[in-house]
Amino acid sequence: MIEIQRIRADREGIIEGLKKRNLDVTPIVDSILEKDSSWRTTKNELETISSELNKISKSVGELFQQGKQAEANEAKTQTVSLKEMEASLKEVVSSLEEEIKLLMYQLPNVPNELVKIGKSEEDNEIIEEVGSKHVFSGVALPHWEICSKYNLVDFELGVKITGAGFPIYRGKGAKLQRALISFFLDEAGKAGFEEIIPPLVVNEASGIGTGQLPDKEGQMYYIKEDDLYLIPTAEVPLTNIYRDVILPNEDFSIKITGYTPCFRREAGSYGAHVRGLNRLHQFDKVEIVRIEHPDNSEKALNEMVEHVRQLLSKLGLHYRILRLCGGDTGFASAMTYDFEVYSAAQEKWLEVSSVSRFDTFQSNRLKLRYKTNDKKTALCHTLNGSALALPRIVAALLENNQTEDGIIIPDILRKYTGFDKIN
Repeated sequence: MIEIQRIRADREGIIEGLKKRNLDVTPIVDSILEKDSSWRTTKNELETISSELNKISKSVGELFQQGKQAEANEAKTQTVSLKEMEASLKEVVSSLEEEIKLLMYQLPNVPNELVKIGKSEEDNEIIEEVGSKHVFSGVALPHWEICSKYNLVDFELGVKITGAGFPIYRGKGAKLQRALISFFLDEAGKAGFEEIIPPLVVNEASGIGTGQLPDKEGQMYYIKEDDLYLIPTAEVPLTNIYRDVILPNEDFSIKITGYTPCFRREAGSYGAHVRGLNRLHQFDKVEIVRIEHPDNSEKALNEMVEHVRQLLSKLGLHYRILRLCGGDTGFASAMTYDFEVYSAAQEKWLEVSSVSRFDTFQSNRLKLRYKTNDKKTALCHTLNGSALALPRIVAALLENNQTEDGIIIPDILRKYTGFDKIN
């Protein structure tokens, strides 16, 4: 959530910045400022009346002690009307605060100055491409046919048990999945990330804190009886560990990681582009999260990008890095780098990671702050990234490493899988 102080101080900058997302937020910003002005005026009136009420209430006791009962009763009568005014103003203040909050929830984060204006993924910037497209001597099978051939993933059985988008991994398919999770977690540990096993369901406050709610409410699985949500990503519970926290000083750099299944309704997703492992309702992912001093945010983002780059290089995958344009950048993000691997059999790029910086957008919602050297409080910066999401990594490994004799397992994974080939 954009800080109200920033909106007050830089109305034009906020409006212009959000035009990168192809949004005209002028009506929302002006409504926020109008209600904020009313809130401040009403708040001042309330404070004045509360102060007067306290003053008079104190004098009532003193007058009674002095034996001035008539004056005391008169003052006491005066407090009745002041209490009524105080209660009325408290209701107005509370109502305005709620209205302002709901309006501010509608504003996405302002994109970083490096983010280009654009409408969709076609306008994203390709920052780097590593590797080259694999050339097959024969016909390259898509991963869903490979999964069927070697009995690695059973999509139909998943439909029987649950529904589309909930596949069953079995045999060497299950072991490959587990191997990748262990590899990603071990690499995160080497990079200094503390491993966390978080809950897979969160409350509404946690969803609001990281920006999934109310923006993506329709994309999350909701448990009505308990008023809880299945997590769409480990980002939500991991970052919310620090909700309502004030870090004691400016010397901090928090790095945490966690593996979880992720659950996304993906409403409206259909067609060939979601076939097989390309898009699922349940999938596994290792997430990395950082909480940083604002001065270290840019450096932390670059380190996270490098971390994901190294993972893909060690797996021997052909990949590229894109900086998303304003129209394709997520609601809460100030800047996002996407990593895509090339699927040689499908002949297209598959997104496998997003690494984002949120600046103070999440921490303002989370009330995540730190103590400055002059004993004041300031908002932290938050960042996160997929390191990595598994389904499309598995798809790319199966498709790009297929031979006539089977699927070659990358060297880096063999100590985890216990085998070097799927055949």
